[in-house]
Amino acid sequence: MGDLEHETTELLQRLLRFNTVNPPGQERAAIEFLAGLLEGAGFDCELLALDEARPNLVARLASGRAGPVLGFLSHVDTVLADPAAWSRDPWSGDVVDGELWGRGAIDMKSQTAAEVAAALSLARDGWRPERGELKVMCVVDEEAGGRYGAQFLTEQHPDKVRCDVLLNEGGGTVFEYDGRRWYGVCVAEKGVFRFTVSTDGVAGHASIPRMGDNALLKLAPLLDRFADSQPAYDLTEEPRALLTALTGVADGELDPAAAIEALRAKDPFLALIFEPTMGVTATPTRVSASEKINVIPSVAHIQVDCRVPPGMGEPETRARIEAMLGDSGYRLEFDERVVGNRSAMDTPLMDAIRAWVAEHDPGAEVVPTVLPGFTDSRWFRVAFPEVVAYGFFPQKHMTLHQTAPLIHGADERIDVRDLGFAATFFSDLARELLG
Repeated sequence: MGDLEHETTELLQRLLRFNTVNPPGQERAAIEFLAGLLEGAGFDCELLALDEARPNLVARLASGRAGPVLGFLSHVDTVLADPAAWSRDPWSGDVVDGELWGRGAIDMKSQTAAEVAAALSLARDGWRPERGELKVMCVVDEEAGGRYGAQFLTEQHPDKVRCDVLLNEGGGTVFEYDGRRWYGVCVAEKGVFRFTVSTDGVAGHASIPRMGDNALLKLAPLLDRFADSQPAYDLTEEPRALLTALTGVADGELDPAAAIEALRAKDPFLALIFEPTMGVTATPTRVSASEKINVIPSVAHIQVDCRVPPGMGEPETRARIEAMLGDSGYRLEFDERVVGNRSAMDTPLMDAIRAWVAEHDPGAEVVPTVLPGFTDSRWFRVAFPEVVAYGFFPQKHMTLHQTAPLIHGADERIDVRDLGFAATFFSDLARELLG
């Protein structure tokens, strides 16, 4: 693991020094750097772009024989970093006390570095798949939804990126609960059903408060309901399996409300992380009303970010919201409708992950998880319904409690030992699945 740790650390340092904040992205230099490394190791590399300034890299190492296609997926764009809010330069790539600092150190240039370092090490050692092929896909624009990246690739070049098994971001960081160590494997992602709630009134001059019928005031009880509650749980199979594993309560006897309260009593942070995966969530983020300060608004709006368990659509979502807000006194219109999706929990890939964790962290266990947000995995599941796409980047030394607050936050950093740990996983997995 030592050589892989060193190589992955150096590779991540190089990647962090490319400022790929999206927007605007400017990922070309980083993508060309990775393409040069992989091509030099024997991979067939191709750059595919909707915007020539923002190409995606697809690198292939094929056996020439029938077999599974294993895909390593990552994105090289990042969210914004405000240097004034950081303790160190967000693009320094500095290693301090065994931790590598920079925007993207966790989300997700670390996984790019680990996947690429594993692929380079395999190829340089003369390894070639005995069957199937390995695809390393480094894409752009994930942080803005993937239009120039994974969406473009899966819709416009499906034969170039088709795979049977896919490893991406979304899981793998160890957490401790009830005296045991757990690694979550992200097998599903929630959908996005953002909506607008509107109230109606009658316009009037604001100098005479009772002249009109103020639509803005009618939002107040609705905001109170958002503050006081969330929609009822809809416990799908993945969080049910998670809660069953953590609590030890048999599936048929599981009470989700009681289970989450027991979790909250022992570890409030884990409850905070896992509860949103148990049903529809609705978070008001914007309010708008009159365009002029001296006009009583005749209409007012709340925009709501709504996330929905995989497989649920508009009718179910509307029913959950109306049960929370009531069914009168407002209008509700959906602005986005993206159904969440999933991969099966019981697969050879899950078996391989479980066996690897048992070998490299004896006593630790693996559980399925759902991501409250979404990643590029959703585009692959839509394009290739049979693909098994999991989020898994194993981290053993920094726990979920430590890493989760750093994602999209200031002072993002990663333990360099976890870079070697993850790269070893990707190397071992390629040998296991492809021979």
